[in-house]
Amino acid sequence: MAALAQLQARLSVLREEYFRRHRSADEDRRREYKAAVKIQSWFRGCRVRAYLRYLTNMVILIQKWWRGYQSRRHFRKIVKTAYFIMKMNFYNEMAVRIQKRWRGYYVRKYIHNYYALKKYLEAVSLNNEIVRTELQEYTEMKEKEDKKKDLERKEKEKKYQARKMHYLLSTEQIAGIYNSPFRKCPDPMELLLRSSKPLSHSRQQMKSHSAYGFYDWPTCRRPPAFFTEQSLPPIGWQKPQGPFRNAAEVLQQRYKPLEPTLRVAASVHSPLEKAKEDMKREKWRNYIHDNEFLPFSSYHKKEKYEPSILRTGKYGQGTYGFKHFREVQPKKWVADKRDCTFRKKLHKIVLKPD
Repeated sequence: MAALAQLQARLSVLREEYFRRHRSADEDRRREYKAAVKIQSWFRGCRVRAYLRYLTNMVILIQKWWRGYQSRRHFRKIVKTAYFIMKMNFYNEMAVRIQKRWRGYYVRKYIHNYYALKKYLEAVSLNNEIVRTELQEYTEMKEKEDKKKDLERKEKEKKYQARKMHYLLSTEQIAGIYNSPFRKCPDPMELLLRSSKPLSHSRQQMKSHSAYGFYDWPTCRRPPAFFTEQSLPPIGWQKPQGPFRNAAEVLQQRYKPLEPTLRVAASVHSPLEKAKEDMKREKWRNYIHDNEFLPFSSYHKKEKYEPSILRTGKYGQGTYGFKHFREVQPKKWVADKRDCTFRKKLHKIVLKPD
C-alpha cells in the first residue's frame, strides 16, 4: 500500500517528465528533418545546375559546329559568285576588245574613205569661204543702206524743221539769224529755209465717236444722244496736272457694250446640250415600266397601278427565268397599240430639234 501511495504521489511528476521527454524528442526530430531537407535541396540543386551547365555546353557546341558549317557554305557561295562575275567581266572585256578591233577594221576598209573625206572637207572649207565672203558683202551693203536711211531720215527731219522754222527766213529789210551780215556766204540752213515751203497748220479733225465704240449703249447699234452730229471746234484745253486718265478712255469704259452671259452665248446645239438630249432619249427608250396599262377599277385611286417586274398572265403569276420579264402578246390586246406608239414616235420626231 505504501508503494502504491508513493507511486500515486509521484504520478504527476512522472507525467510531466513523460511530456517533457516526448517534446524534446519531437523537437529533435523536427530539427533533423529540416536539416535533411536542406541537405537534399542543396544536393539536388547542385545536380540540376551541373546538368544544365552540361546541356548549355552541349548546345553551344552544336550551335558552334552548325554556324561554322553555314558560314563556310555561305562563303563558298560568295567565292563562287565572285569568281563567276570576274570571269564574265573578263569575257565581256575580251568581247569588247574583239568587237572594237573588228569594227575599226570594217569602218576603215568599207565605210570610212580618208581621201573622199579629205576632198569633202576641202570642198566644205571652200564653200565656207564663199559664204563668209557673201555674208561680209551683205553686211557691208546693209550698213550702207542703214547709213543711207539714217541720212535720209536726218535730211527729212532737217527739212521738216526748216518748214517749221520758216518764219526765221531773212527778208530784204531784216536779216535772219542764219544770215549774218558778218558772214561771207549765208548759212546752209538759210539756203534750206529759202528752198522749203512753210508748214501749214491744218485744223486737227476730231475723231469720230464710232472709233470709241459708243453705239447705242447698251446694244451698241447707234451713237448715244449726247453726241452731236457736227464736230465742235477744237478747244485749247490742256491735260490737267496729275494722274488723270484720258476722257475718251473713261467714256469708252463707261459705255462699253454688255457681254452676254454663258447661257446666252452658248449654243442650243452645243455638245453638252446634245449629250443631255441623247441621255434623255436613251432613258425614255429603256424604261422598264411604261405605265401604258391602267386598270379601270383603280384608275380613280390616287396610287396608280404599277405592273410587276415578273411576267403575269390571265391565270396568275408566271414562272421566273424567262428571257424578258414582261413579254408582249399582241394577240391578247383589246385594241391595237401600234397606232399609239407610231403616233408617239412621229410626235417625237416632229418635236426633235434640228
